Amino acid sequence: MMSAQPDIQDDPVAAARGIAASKTFAPRGTVRCLGIPLFRTQIARDLGCLLDFDTDVVSWTCLPTALGEGGAAHVPDFLVERGSGTTIEDAVDGQTGGPESWIVEAAHRAGHCYSATHSTQMNAGYRLQNARDLLRYARWHCPLGDRVRLLAALDEVGSMTVTECLAAFKETAPIAGFASLVLHRFIEVELDEARIGPETAARRWRD
Repeated sequence: MMSAQPDIQDDPVAAARGIAASKTFAPRGTVRCLGIPLFRTQIARDLGCLLDFDTDVVSWTCLPTALGEGGAAHVPDFLVERGSGTTIEDAVDGQTGGPESWIVEAAHRAGHCYSATHSTQMNAGYRLQNARDLLRYARWHCPLGDRVRLLAALDEVGSMTVTECLAAFKETAPIAGFASLVLHRFIEVELDEARIGPETAARRWRD
């Protein structure tokens, strides 16, 4: 079962953030995280990677609040703003089971849906590996000229391979520019079927 933190801290959120601030997990960059990215485990970092590529996610915040009941408190990994509303989300080791029932109930009382994602779910397929690759370039910004050239080409032909897309970049490092446009939802690629490679198809992002 997911363990709750005993209520021995005056401020459980500050305590959780202090623990997370002492740890570093790759990749370092994020795109839709509001505030400082703080992760207590690699599993939580992995879920953050996937949130950045969830098309329903508007933004997410780390270690946002404390859920309490009786003498126990739990600080969830994320508060996620989705198109359908806000969700409290935790990353869970696949071998530890799910959250205690009171955590789910406390999230509902606070007005949020609750979701726990197991590490086995995160590691299924290629999405997490591709997300990690792309997020290495999270701090990179594609220049206007390169962006316009590639989007105009995609508007004309519909889709292009990654190799074909790279030829459009004249002002910045091609792979970095390409990754930036994927991360910021100007273009989209298939993340689930295989690792991103030269023949991966890219298309203009459509809402």
